[in-house]
Amino acid sequence: MKLTAIGADISINDVSCSCSLIQNIENDISQLLDVGAYKAALTNITGDDVVISAFVEDDKLESVNSKIIDILRKNAESLGDIGGISKTPEGAGEGISYAEAKIREDRYPDAVIIAFDTYGGEEIVGKVADSVIKAAKGMDDVTDIGGGGVTGTLKIPGVGYTSDQTDDPVVVATIENIESVGTVAGAMVGAAVGNQHVNLVKRGTPSYVIPRGVIMSVTAFMNGNVMDLAVPLFERMRISGE
Repeated sequence: MKLTAIGADISINDVSCSCSLIQNIENDISQLLDVGAYKAALTNITGDDVVISAFVEDDKLESVNSKIIDILRKNAESLGDIGGISKTPEGAGEGISYAEAKIREDRYPDAVIIAFDTYGGEEIVGKVADSVIKAAKGMDDVTDIGGGGVTGTLKIPGVGYTSDQTDDPVVVATIENIESVGTVAGAMVGAAVGNQHVNLVKRGTPSYVIPRGVIMSVTAFMNGNVMDLAVPLFERMRISGE
């Protein structure tokens, strides 16, 4: 089994997602179960970017990815990143973001999903995503890590190709022990916000940052349930002077 996560900017503006866009996508999520997803959800809403994620058996990955694109295209207020998808490497443009990670078959499917949105921070977000990946590598109870910045042209199973112009990466880590979700998420977030111009925000927060800026959301996708981890991590990371 795998976790697949696809992010895209399909909003009509550059800073936020409308309530109607979010509701329309959520109304269509059940279609992913119809084509073979074990669990699926709209996991991240970050500025004007959304991420749809699904737990899926390997042989259903292409059909589920294809259906995610269908849902994004159907509900798009602006084609945005969908327009960068190509059936050939030569035609690939700035497109969707993609992350994929393996899940151990004897574990409940749990994952941490981090999504980014940039406003003038396109040149630095790849480095930030790489720092998040490095933070999770080698940690206890992490099965696999996927996503991050794109180098060259990326082939996405069941979808097509996107280019390295894609600038709002998604990073996922699959987790083997529920008690490790917070530890892994905290390490990943800490690595990201240690970079300049990076801000952790709650799910659904508009991209109201001073350019050059990067915002990020962090969710736990636990056996199909979506939990916004920003609020508890804010509390955990607060430093007291007393």
